[in-house]
Amino acid sequence: MYSGRGERGLRRRIIAGNWKMNKTVDEAVTLIADLKGLVKDATDVEIVVSPPFTALGAVREALRGSNIELAAQNMHWENEGAFTGEVSPRMLRNLGCMYVILGHSERRTYFGETDEGVNKKVKSALLNGLLPIICVGETLKEREEGKTEEVVTRQTKAALDGIKTNEAERIVIAYEPVWAIGTGRTASADEANRVIRIIRSTVAEVFNSRIADEVRIQYGGSVKPGNARELFGQSDIDGALVGGASLNASDFAAIVKA
Repeated sequence: MYSGRGERGLRRRIIAGNWKMNKTVDEAVTLIADLKGLVKDATDVEIVVSPPFTALGAVREALRGSNIELAAQNMHWENEGAFTGEVSPRMLRNLGCMYVILGHSERRTYFGETDEGVNKKVKSALLNGLLPIICVGETLKEREEGKTEEVVTRQTKAALDGIKTNEAERIVIAYEPVWAIGTGRTASADEANRVIRIIRSTVAEVFNSRIADEVRIQYGGSVKPGNARELFGQSDIDGALVGGASLNASDFAAIVKA
């Protein structure tokens, strides 16, 4: 069983900005130009940006020589084929992506993504050398019905099904309560930490306590400069998956510095 130690020393914090369907190519390059100077001295945290597909190539070039990594917001699980409108993991690797966000609640809610589909994507990402940021989280209805633990446990187990222990170390998990995304509402630091400990215990159940202590688990859901420090002060929160605040260079930099 998981010891519950939450050994932060094993885990480097990671702050990832999910730009969603925002920023043209020119706007994306401008944002990176503004951001690079603000976070250039942040050496104790991993910084990741996730622009829309159209801007990945330009952002890759803009990031050269910086301490910021590149992520994609989604992908298909096949490397190629007749999947109109989709983007493959091989394409993302070729564009210089290190990370890919998978299973975001907006993908699950608006585009019908399932636990099974997320699992296929996780396996394919790992096979192709991408590091998956796996999103899990409950809706407001599920929260009010007391199903938070049930939902995040199910989603975590499903996403990790069939993943080898030596692959698990490369995974990042983001706890994103659906009711807090883009609403301005944020789980309290204590509540976010409690749920993340449940996720970490689930990881220990699937793999072992060593993996559970090493896997980084972020919090996402209306993270802002004003609440970041309190969230990051918790024992099991290893960073944030930031939405709206990542579209402003000074706000995102303030979260990184928190």
